[in-house]
Formats: sequence, C-alpha cells, structure tokens
Amino acid sequence: MSAINRLLSLARRPDGRLQASDFRFLEQRVPDLAAGEVLVRNTWLSIDPSIRIRLQARTPSGYMPPFEIGEPLVGLALGVVQESRHEDFAPGQTVSHMYGYRDYAVVRPGGSTIGGYGALAKVTENGFPLQWQLGPLGSSGLTAYAGLLAVANLQPSDTVWISAAAGAVGSIAAQLAKLRGAIVSGSAGSPAKVDYLRTTLGLDGAFDYHDGPVGDLLAAAAPEGIDLYFDSVGSDHLIAAIDQMRPGGRIAMCGALAEYDNHPATPMPSNLFQLVSKEITIKGFRAGSYSHLMQAMQDEVGTYLRDDSMEYSELVLHSLDKAPTALVAMVRGDNIGKTLCALEN
Repeated sequence: MSAINRLLSLARRPDGRLQASDFRFLEQRVPDLAAGEVLVRNTWLSIDPSIRIRLQARTPSGYMPPFEIGEPLVGLALGVVQESRHEDFAPGQTVSHMYGYRDYAVVRPGGSTIGGYGALAKVTENGFPLQWQLGPLGSSGLTAYAGLLAVANLQPSDTVWISAAAGAVGSIAAQLAKLRGAIVSGSAGSPAKVDYLRTTLGLDGAFDYHDGPVGDLLAAAAPEGIDLYFDSVGSDHLIAAIDQMRPGGRIAMCGALAEYDNHPATPMPSNLFQLVSKEITIKGFRAGSYSHLMQAMQDEVGTYLRDDSMEYSELVLHSLDKAPTALVAMVRGDNIGKTLCALEN
C-alpha cells in the first residue's frame, strides 16, 4: 500500500505537567505486508492514563519500558481491516488491537500486548456504539469488573469508596458496586464531577478531594468506615482509605493517578501497619490478567446499559491531530467518563 501514515511520537520527556508540545507527528509510508500480517485503518483511539507512565525516562519495575524519544506511541484502538495476509482476518472486518496513535497499523496476530490486553481480535457488532468496546464493554469495564469482583470480592453488605469516580473506570466501578447492593461513595476533582456522581450516578456520597484533607472528607462521607476501596489514585487517597478501613477490609488498586503527572512527588503511606492491625488485604492488578472475565463483564454491564440502569459518558475529540490535546485533557482530569479520539479518514 502506498499511503502515507502519520504516527504520534514522543518529542521530549515532559518537564512537569504534560503538554501537547511534548509530542510530534512522524510520517512514514505504509509498508507492504509480510506473511501473517494485517493492515488496519484506525477509527477510534482509547486515551488512557497509563500511557503517562511510559513518557518518563524510567518506568516502575515490572511495567512496560518507557517510550524512547521519537518512538511512536501505542494504545488500544479499533479499526477496519484494509488488507490481510492472515487467514483469520479479511478486509472490511472491524478489529481491536494495541497500535493506536496512528492512521494505519500493521498488526501481527499473537504479537505484543499491553499488559496482556490488546491482542488483535475481531469485534462483533452488539447493538451498542462501536467505541464502547474501548470503554464500558472493553478495558474500562473489565478493569472495574475484575477489581471489584475478582480482586476485592465485593459483597452487597459492603460500604465502598471509589476514587476518580467520574473517570472511565471509576464511573463504571461505582455504578456496578451500587447495582450489586453496596453503599457507595465516590470522590472526584471538581464540583461538576461531584454533581455528576450525586445526580447522574446516584451515589450515596460524593466529595471533591480539593475541599480539604482527603481523610476528613472520607470520614464525613463514610463515618462508620469502609469495607472496600477501589483505588485509581494512590497517595493521600490510599492513606485515607487505610485510616478509614474497617477490620478485614479490601483494597483493589488499578492505578496511581496522583503519581503520573505531579511534581514534586506525592506523599506515600506512613500508616501501613494498619494493614496488619486491621488485617486489610491490598492487591494491585491489571485488566489483562482477567481477560477470561470479559464475556461475563460484557453480559452484566451490557444488560445495565441496555435497560438504562447504568450511565456512561465520554469525551470525544475528532481526528488524530487532536490526540495530544486529548492526552493532556485526560491526564489533567478535564474529562467525565472515557476520553476517545475519533479518526476521520
């Protein structure tokens, strides 16, 4: 294929807060396919917080390596097969894969993944908007579902706190916990988001973490303590959760947003002995380790979405040119729900 492909790459390491100028576009000719490869024209890009970690010079032990300067970014995406030299894929099929942030992707089935998620796969139409396969019926939904049920063993009698509860994962986790009978409080970073948690999602309690010490705000929202904390933030949120946790409580940790784009470094817990004294369980997890739960998640979340008992919001920016803007907006928390880029080709 002779088309020119644009790819978003890292232009420089972020110095402090992420900026759109930290990225630049490369142009490359789309290569001819080798045996076993599939050419995909991307149509939707998932803009996810975890990519911020890989923009640093070093990444945490056990995580994916940092992007090199000039290296094209990768991220979850949907697209349409244009050409195929693999017997399982044909032109015109809609697929999901991990080579977003570019117009075209050359993908080899069974190749690299993002933490076990994002292998090339066919997408079946299910009556929902296609991009929801990147949100409530995709990685966001799986993260929420696996964290609550497989990792933290959610019970109807639980009192639950969800941090970043207006985000792509947190909003699903908060509603899922509520629909399964728990008492749920959520926190977010603006009055508009708190109003969203209260009025749109119908949570039992909600607060803006900017309004005072997080521990005091959580104690006011859940004065009798919490049994389960779904953590996307870390830092002072994790400290507050441990302080407010009842004996035998559980913490499911899928991220540490407070550490991704903040300088100086955020505070770390100094109250960890409570994990011993209260017999608290804390477990970090990645959605890719729970891919076997995808169908169960889609069945349950899909039912809630279909009967309007679950709300879903998304921020959509149009064209690949807006991907840097979308990344900055997502990292700074300008979004409610999922952040996406719709590509117009």
